[in-house]
Amino acid sequence: MFGKKKQVSTIDKDQLELIENAQKRIKQKKRLYIHFVIFLIGAVFLIVANTVLGIKKDFKIAGIDWFVYAIIAWFFLFIYHFVSVFITNKFMGKDWEKQQLEKLVSAQQVRIDKLKQNFLKEETKIAQTQAYNEAKNLPNASEKKKSNELTIIVAAGENNAIGKDNDLIWHLSDDLKRFKSLTNGHHIIMGRKTFESFPKPLPNRTHIVITRQEDYKAPSGVIIVNSLEDALDAARLDKQPFIIGGGEIYKQAMPLVDKIEITRVHSEFKDADTFFPEIDKSKWQEVNRTTHKVDEKHAFAFSFITYLKV
Repeated sequence: MFGKKKQVSTIDKDQLELIENAQKRIKQKKRLYIHFVIFLIGAVFLIVANTVLGIKKDFKIAGIDWFVYAIIAWFFLFIYHFVSVFITNKFMGKDWEKQQLEKLVSAQQVRIDKLKQNFLKEETKIAQTQAYNEAKNLPNASEKKKSNELTIIVAAGENNAIGKDNDLIWHLSDDLKRFKSLTNGHHIIMGRKTFESFPKPLPNRTHIVITRQEDYKAPSGVIIVNSLEDALDAARLDKQPFIIGGGEIYKQAMPLVDKIEITRVHSEFKDADTFFPEIDKSKWQEVNRTTHKVDEKHAFAFSFITYLKV
């Protein structure tokens, strides 16, 4: 609230200064116009004094009649005044004053509107972030429960490896089926590289892609955002949105999520280049585990594990 009042006060001050400057310029042009009129009368007087009254008619400078110098000086000053008053800043009396003020106020209003739009965008972004954090940290959370259950879904090796060259290191058909079953009909939140690893958007899911790239193009129906906070806001109506990767998005989301659905592949993958954050067992409680052994469809043993935040 205090920041907003300060912003409005600054805008009013700037606008007032701009109008005052405009009024000063108007007065300067009026004085210039009066100066021009007086100068014109003086020039006529010099001509009359020399040609009619004969004042100092024989006075010469470097052999040239003083009247020639007066004419030359008059000519250059005339050009200067003409350009300044009638071309550069055309003088149009009261109507011109009004027009100048309207132009300046209009230009300032455009600036004010832009400042207000930027301020509202920042205020909205801050409000969204604060609202989410407050919902997470309310001491009486039992009275005001979150409307959704933010979930990470991931497959990771024993060393937390999750991929190499923006692709999976393994192919586990049961894991893919579980991923499809859990995320079907929900919002899935991911980074740009994870999204680009798909041949095409996954059916019956709403894709939210986080990217820093300006004007990033994606197929129709894909939501593009610039931060995890914006992604969570876009998925706020989903009862269980899923974070599906990659490594940096998982890291950002870990303090915010309520559940982790992890497929723990019981092998280490030394050549991986992307890793899942370590699960702090003091903050997460294992509530379910189903183990699968190696068979003709699966080259590695693995377990489906569900964690809930303590």
